[in-house]
Amino acid sequence: MTHSSMQGFVMNSLLVIALLPLALLGPGMAFVSIGGGASTHVSITGTALLQKVQETCRAVAEKNGYEFNPTGSSPEELVQACLGPTAKGEVSGAKFHSALQEIYTQNGLVDRDFVNSAPHHFNSEAFLEGRSLITQGMVTIKINIHNENFQAARTTLGRVLHTLQDFYSHSNWVELGYTKPYINLINPGLPLDNLADVNTPTCSDCASGTCPNQLLPNILKDKKLTSGYMGVFSSFKPKGKCSHGGAADLTSKINPRGGINKDERRQDNLAFYNAAVKAATDASLELLQDLRLAVGDDDFLRMMGIARSSVLCFVIDTTGSMSDDIEEARSVVYQIIDKYKGTQDEPSEYILVPFNDPEFGPMIRTTHADKMKEEISKLKASGGDDAPEMCLSGLQLALTGAPSSSDIYVFTDATAKDIELKDTIEALISSTKSKVSFFITAPFGRRRRSLRAASFDDYKDIALLSGGQAIQVSKSELSQATDIILDTSTSALVTVLQRARNPGTQETFPVTLDESLKNITIYITGTSITFTLTNPAGVTQSQSESSGKLGTIQTVGNLHRIRLNSDKQAGTWQININSNQPYTLKITGQSTITFIYDFVESFAGPHPGYAVLSGRPQAGQSATLMLTVMGRRGPSSMTAEQVGLAKVSGPESVSNGVLTQMDNGEILVTVDAVPKKSLWSL
Repeated sequence: MTHSSMQGFVMNSLLVIALLPLALLGPGMAFVSIGGGASTHVSITGTALLQKVQETCRAVAEKNGYEFNPTGSSPEELVQACLGPTAKGEVSGAKFHSALQEIYTQNGLVDRDFVNSAPHHFNSEAFLEGRSLITQGMVTIKINIHNENFQAARTTLGRVLHTLQDFYSHSNWVELGYTKPYINLINPGLPLDNLADVNTPTCSDCASGTCPNQLLPNILKDKKLTSGYMGVFSSFKPKGKCSHGGAADLTSKINPRGGINKDERRQDNLAFYNAAVKAATDASLELLQDLRLAVGDDDFLRMMGIARSSVLCFVIDTTGSMSDDIEEARSVVYQIIDKYKGTQDEPSEYILVPFNDPEFGPMIRTTHADKMKEEISKLKASGGDDAPEMCLSGLQLALTGAPSSSDIYVFTDATAKDIELKDTIEALISSTKSKVSFFITAPFGRRRRSLRAASFDDYKDIALLSGGQAIQVSKSELSQATDIILDTSTSALVTVLQRARNPGTQETFPVTLDESLKNITIYITGTSITFTLTNPAGVTQSQSESSGKLGTIQTVGNLHRIRLNSDKQAGTWQININSNQPYTLKITGQSTITFIYDFVESFAGPHPGYAVLSGRPQAGQSATLMLTVMGRRGPSSMTAEQVGLAKVSGPESVSNGVLTQMDNGEILVTVDAVPKKSLWSL
């Protein structure tokens, strides 16, 4: 079984992945700090998060009168069971995966961004400062969850967990005989007692660097709390103090030599290492429980990406000519709310951003369907006599405020007055992975007056980059075109193929559909266009057959929407398109087979790893991706056979990658050259 799933968009490039079932893979490892062997920050954090999520899901199930019985331990199976009996049909664990990866990534980045900060690692006896980072961080997390800024909450949570876990690896807590977590670290009202002062020697010399326990007897007897001094750039430490240890620690060569860290499992520290891992895991669970009790079960699960389908976001032009469009947007919202309420396809959150000229906003967000109905019913069309409006300002507000991977729908009949924001919009799309689709109700053929002036082609550029669509219809046709919103407001939605051609040409696009795909829809946008579908058995259907052997075709404005019949879809299809005008092709379906990815760059230091790349990789240069593929039983049941970057627009060009399987089920993909972005004629 193969499944070519394309969902990520950077520089008009797409990931192309062929997936195969594979035997279960091993446990996870990414950012090495606690443990270079069996346990790491990632595995400790993952163990605690998954346990706390299961506890929370079980409590929610009991409260709502259903049983929490996951069929397995994969994120997909946990999400399906957690959402309960309303989660019928396909449910994707992608958002849960993404939330976990965000927390893991931020946890690991502490080793890069704060490599020489003693408090972030409880090095150099910085106990009070380290505790402040934890307690202040917890306040920030709770505020962000209250404000529904879950991404910011996950960022801080990952960092706080790293610092908390380092306490047990870098201090002498477990050497003192303690087996339970130090609860005072997460409670600012409790004192940190019995700290060794700066003038108290704490360690004996260890010439080999691998002594089982080099703490001085009086430190152990008096239960004085200390931690190793770490010097990345300097070898200085107070006289008689323990070092952190390891090749990167310059202080470890200064008497007393050696180190007391338990970052790696070795024969000489096995008991202390195991005790540190257990204490760090238990401490992480205590911190997560404190957070869960403070914010409530529902918001805790939302922070973890366990909710119903994606966020539904509308950005609506409210200038004087938009009365009919506002009414249609209102009708679509009402239809989605009424159709999907109480099912797994019910949006987990609603966001509304109006824009006019010169005003835009405010952003209104709610998890309550009735509140969304109330807010959108308040919109009135007024003002905006000159054609260009503040569309991109409204879209920027939506992209910065909505969660990542949101579906954003823009309604307008005017070009953008704030076209200078286009580069900012494209950067936000790359970082948030949100999809933006435009419903443009204006006459066809409006062109730029100058190179600096905006045109509707700018909206097409933005939509293509994000994986969305730009649909141009008359106001009377708008109600027919908005069916696409109902198509995408569903769970487990994947993009199978997306291509664009400008100028248009005759071309045949092959696409392989596997038996995991359901509810397959083909979208073709363009004018003066003809097309023919051919299924694996050779049966054909042209654009003139609205209801044929292969599916139903709806044409409205520049959009051709083809809903394939549900029988005999698996195999290689051919889509022949002919037009001398620009056109786009997009194919979607529902499947639990999907993937998430990030472009990454490596970083060095005492604990090297990979960090998400800031911005886009440069065209023509090599690039590295961290990829997770997922199936019904999670990433351990799937692997990638081939991964490459392909240009969405212009002549077909694929840059295949070299795959390296990571221990945590992720795949590191190295591509020699990112395809160059095709020129877009405007």
